Amino acid sequence: MTESQDLAAFVEAAKLDDASPEAVEQLKIRVLDTVGVAIGALDAEPIVAIRGLLEDLGGTEQSTLIGGGKTTPERAAFFNSALSRYLDFMDAYLAKGETNHPSDNFGAVLAAAESVGASGKDLLTAFAVAYQVHTRLSDVAPVRAKGFDHTTQGAFAAGASAAKALGLPADQIANALAIAGTANVALRVTRTGNLSHWKGLAYPHVSKEGTWAALLASRGITGPEEVFEGNKGFKESVSGPFEIDWSKEDLESVKRTIIKKHNAEIHSQSALDAAQEIRAQEGFNVDNIEKIHLTTFDVAYSIIGGGEEGDKQLIRTKEEADHSLPWMLAVVLLDGQLNPEQYEPSRIVADDVQTLMKKIEITPSDEFSDRFPDHMPADLEVTLTDGTVFKASQDSYLGFHDNPLDWDNARKKFDALVTPFTDEALREEIATIIHELDSRQVSELTEALAKVSTARS
Repeated sequence: MTESQDLAAFVEAAKLDDASPEAVEQLKIRVLDTVGVAIGALDAEPIVAIRGLLEDLGGTEQSTLIGGGKTTPERAAFFNSALSRYLDFMDAYLAKGETNHPSDNFGAVLAAAESVGASGKDLLTAFAVAYQVHTRLSDVAPVRAKGFDHTTQGAFAAGASAAKALGLPADQIANALAIAGTANVALRVTRTGNLSHWKGLAYPHVSKEGTWAALLASRGITGPEEVFEGNKGFKESVSGPFEIDWSKEDLESVKRTIIKKHNAEIHSQSALDAAQEIRAQEGFNVDNIEKIHLTTFDVAYSIIGGGEEGDKQLIRTKEEADHSLPWMLAVVLLDGQLNPEQYEPSRIVADDVQTLMKKIEITPSDEFSDRFPDHMPADLEVTLTDGTVFKASQDSYLGFHDNPLDWDNARKKFDALVTPFTDEALREEIATIIHELDSRQVSELTEALAKVSTARS
């Protein structure tokens, strides 16, 4: 058997009953969190533009768009994944050499599952597969240092999980993941320098293409059998050598993922907690700040701190702001929080935050880097003009491995995000369906999601 066939055999055999109760509960929490951040983005400018395009294009009404309307599965996968990705408020997985967001696959799984009348249990199983494939490939085959985006491994996860949601047999699953993985090797320039809308749309594209690959495979279209190990295949051309025995994999990787507390790039979370701690200390006055120094780990410095992926001082847009650690620290010190409202265009370019971020210096620490990703260490020091120094250190946050989000706290985040677009009865309906998803139908969830307003009340 080829490696893609080994992976496909794992995907075909996956059963939710084989997952631990803790993993199933965390899957449901991830669905709630993903749906919440998706609804919270419904009125974002790029999302409105994409909905308008889909309405103009039309398409057979097979899969639901959150906020109402239906289209083809691959287009629904793109739109719903764009929603869940746009705010950059979703979950994450931290491997030593790679960071990704497995919940990005939910749009593909939801659209594919609905199109075939699947059960909620089927959806959760496919979603668990997406987590396992995405995280494990990131463990053994990181590609960021080689100049490729994390969506590259995600293409295999999207193709495999969409095929699982469609109920395809192993041979067609192998073809789906091979097509998606071959065709979607993406450049890391997506997240370097000054960021564009594509930062938030790169994975929705993969979600769409993974769904399309699964649909093609369902009609007998084949993909490269040796996509991983073959001549000019993934290992030779992209990742380098790696080994993984899919026959020994389970469905527990969701427990190794983390959920964001702040609406910010994942590596900033502990530093932003430190900023909140300093802001609450007696005698602190944000108007009298002389300088700010953050010590962090190398990945945070490289991606959002002004390291190898570009200077983070020119901030004009939402995409640039949520990937600039100086801007995020400044706005938290000023406002006390970082939620969607901080990304209003006028707040992003406001003089106070733009001035304060210029006072921030960020340096990486070898010691902190060695502790990552098991820990997320951050030491923050703020000096006032009179010489007073405020310090705070954080190693974790609510939502990290050692302090995982439970259903009640996940519900608080969900309610805060969706309240502008729903009434109390609809919030309760959606949350209840998700918590009971293993005994519900996907159609029940999509019918509820179609009732969400696309405009804030």
